[in-house]
Amino acid sequence: MMFDDRAHAGKVLAEKLESFAGENTVVYALPRGGVVLGYEVAKVLKCPLDLVVSRKIGHPMNSEYAVCAVTESSPPICNQFETASIDPGWLESEVLRQKTEIKRRKTLYPSPNISPKGKKAIIIDDGIATGLTLFSAIEEVKAQGPELLIVAVPVSPADTAEKIRGMVDKFICLDIPMVYLGAVGMYYASFPQVSDEEVIALLKEANKK
Repeated sequence: MMFDDRAHAGKVLAEKLESFAGENTVVYALPRGGVVLGYEVAKVLKCPLDLVVSRKIGHPMNSEYAVCAVTESSPPICNQFETASIDPGWLESEVLRQKTEIKRRKTLYPSPNISPKGKKAIIIDDGIATGLTLFSAIEEVKAQGPELLIVAVPVSPADTAEKIRGMVDKFICLDIPMVYLGAVGMYYASFPQVSDEEVIALLKEANKK
């Protein structure tokens, strides 16, 4: 399945999530890319758009390949096979660096900081590769006691999709290919970097009174 861009993927996801519309629902998007989809979903569901900030820790030899992911308040979730050969001192410093970046983003972005406790929490991202950042985001939201925890993404590898199903109340994925193409961007005709400025603008627009 090929999406025109993130906004297109968000509109398609929103159609699958309309039954969760209501004042007790909150969309939690992973910045930056997930915010574009989250905006489209929140608009259709007429609910607030908030953030769950999870940062990947890339392999020291390939920063694009995630070996761990971390949120501000949760311990890192790691691929133990990969981290076994990584210097623990380097890994510890990288965890601290990413936690600092999370704090920077939380200060920068005008998110409403809505607690998911007792709410229908929908976590949105633009797609899944290793799944580590999403696993970390799930644990962050789950720890706060939502009534219902939903994850919705456009595309995921089959093995990762199976893991997520065991972690949440409902998993919605538009495409689980038999052979995953290796990168989320391969499933989009247009997949540019999303800027901080775009995230800020979308959050303000989604949550304006």
